[in-house]
Amino acid sequence: MKPKKVLVAMSGGVDSSVAALLMKEKGYEVIGGFMKNWSMKKQGIGKCWKEEIKEAKKISKKLNIPLLTFNFEEEYYKDVVEEMFKSYKKGLTPNPDIDCNQKVKFPLLWQKAKKISADFIVTGHHARIKKIANRKIVDDKVVNKKVVNNKEGFVEGGGVDGGQNYKYELLRGKDESKDQSYFLYRLTQDDLKHSLFPIGNYTKKQVREIAKKHGFENYNRKSTVGLCFIGKINLKDFLQRKIKPKKGKILDPERKQIGEHDGIYYYTIGQRLGPRFGIEIERGKEKQLKRWYVAKKNLRKNEIIAAPEKHPLLYKKEIIIKNPHWILENPNKFMKVKSRIRQVGELIPSKLKYSKKQYKVTLKNPITGVSEGQAIVLYSGKKVIGGGIIGF
Repeated sequence: MKPKKVLVAMSGGVDSSVAALLMKEKGYEVIGGFMKNWSMKKQGIGKCWKEEIKEAKKISKKLNIPLLTFNFEEEYYKDVVEEMFKSYKKGLTPNPDIDCNQKVKFPLLWQKAKKISADFIVTGHHARIKKIANRKIVDDKVVNKKVVNNKEGFVEGGGVDGGQNYKYELLRGKDESKDQSYFLYRLTQDDLKHSLFPIGNYTKKQVREIAKKHGFENYNRKSTVGLCFIGKINLKDFLQRKIKPKKGKILDPERKQIGEHDGIYYYTIGQRLGPRFGIEIERGKEKQLKRWYVAKKNLRKNEIIAAPEKHPLLYKKEIIIKNPHWILENPNKFMKVKSRIRQVGELIPSKLKYSKKQYKVTLKNPITGVSEGQAIVLYSGKKVIGGGIIGF
């Protein structure tokens, strides 16, 4: 039989490089695909894609696979960067990496994959996909649901009626410290059906060891940080390209002015205030209160409410889920879950309830740093149930 063809998203990093290697070792016909989503020369800020494609070319040559280059700059700027600016202008704290996966990386890469008759797209995400058979009626008998996974723990795809009688679950990666399922919660059943995450059952240490064993020069390359495809940047400077500074008051919980900010849009809930952020908090006689944080933002009045550490105003226990997305089906009206509001943040025991046409999550214990616009992702065991945008 002719081997199945896969298009591997290759970034020049160790994860995608090892993903391509694993697919080739399994006998797939592997085509590399490099996505050029951000040009430092064109935009004037961010990391240089030329260094990344140079690494991707080295790995492709070593694996003896072709490497295609796709330019998604226009789509990325319109659907990710501009949307990020719009969210910050509304006083929200968005997660552009989630938008990138949902609107650019997975749909556009799959479009390219179909053009070269590839069966799957492959990425180096630390996450896993589980393929399960649907419960269905056959000659008036119920066929029980069962797991259909190979020993490597990633989907081979296909199945009865071209996969129509299967559903797909998204699971956290084996390496909890590197798990990326948080960024993937908006993937659909169709996305999961034609996607493979071959390194999901490996730790980052194991991935680096595999790369080193096969002579990959990038085996010890640092993981990407910052914005997806842009890299580590000064976010305030980046936002000022589109959102002009506008001074306003910083108030304490009793609404007494204790300082001045230069733009409410640049600050997020839970952010520490002080000289290192260019703001000197005037504490008066309360010199023992060394750390102050953003507790609330009043966009209409252009005011930031700050509070000292451990102040009740900094803590949140109830979260409304806006724009919910569920991987398999809408959850029950009430269920126990674990919630995550940051990529590798704590998994917090919670209760999910559907009432009055909205989903509400109640955390077991209140936490700080919860900001509108962030994503909240819900889990049952290792399985991603879904998630949405945080609201209050």
